[in-house]
Amino acid sequence: MLISLEHIVKKYALNIKGVLHVGAHYGQEYKDYKNLGIKNMIFFEPMRMAYKKLLAETMLSGAQTYNIALGNEIGEREMFVETANGGQSCSFLEPGTHLKKYPKIIFDTKEVVKIDKLDNIEFDRQKFNMINIDVQGFELEVFKGAEETLPFIDIICSEVNFEDVYKGCVHVEDLDKFLGKFGFVRVLTNFRPVTWGDALYLKYE
Repeated sequence: MLISLEHIVKKYALNIKGVLHVGAHYGQEYKDYKNLGIKNMIFFEPMRMAYKKLLAETMLSGAQTYNIALGNEIGEREMFVETANGGQSCSFLEPGTHLKKYPKIIFDTKEVVKIDKLDNIEFDRQKFNMINIDVQGFELEVFKGAEETLPFIDIICSEVNFEDVYKGCVHVEDLDKFLGKFGFVRVLTNFRPVTWGDALYLKYE
């Protein structure tokens, strides 16, 4: 995350009951959640090697983990895979300007992963009010598959794109429009560089 979780909790007086982390990678944010006293955590990570490291990071925490991708479909789908960045740039979408901005990151293989809708995952939604999502331009598809879950959510931290970092990726203004239908307002954006960044959305009734 480019946005400090501890900072936004203090700045916006956030009460995080539980976190749904979509695109968890190795579970790097797990310790941040733990330090903030967040006990309810569910991590979703589709890549097999990353998921193994995620399990090792969270196995004693009681957190739930799923070795699947989330989207607006059910079945299997092929991902573009890189290893130079530890798999953090893997995406369902073909890389776009990413290739020019980060020429050392080469997408040299593909992996077929399972995909499902967040709305199909069984858990007590009353215990979760935050989504942290980093899925390399596929964010809108995840939210389309979560329309029944979004009413329970108050806080969203999402990676956002301002150009086609990945071909056909959702741009921030379209994400703003979709989440706005559920009462969310983008209150903070952290750029890195000007083509992509992280954004904080809060729900205002």
